[in-house]
Amino acid sequence: MRTTYLVCYDIADDKRLRRVFKLCKNYGEHLQFSVFECDLNPSEKVRFETGLGDLIDHNKDQVLFVSLGPSEGRGNRVITALGIPYVSMDAPCFVF
Repeated sequence: MRTTYLVCYDIADDKRLRRVFKLCKNYGEHLQFSVFECDLNPSEKVRFETGLGDLIDHNKDQVLFVSLGPSEGRGNRVITALGIPYVSMDAPCFVF
């Protein structure tokens, strides 16, 4: 069974940030600068968490997994926004 997660991160170093972003792109859809929506089965979640754990500095960085429940039977995803309208982000993340 697959579960949908919002994966949000705050990474203190630009080099680690780029690596975390690249790994997240392998597991989900990029919604905002540091936010991904990921549909994961339990083994994918473990691999993802392990990969992130190897990349981040556990004393300076934070990654959050917010469970949105089962992926199946959820219906269409509805995202609303305040301020700048939400648009699907296909562009890469640039860190200067």
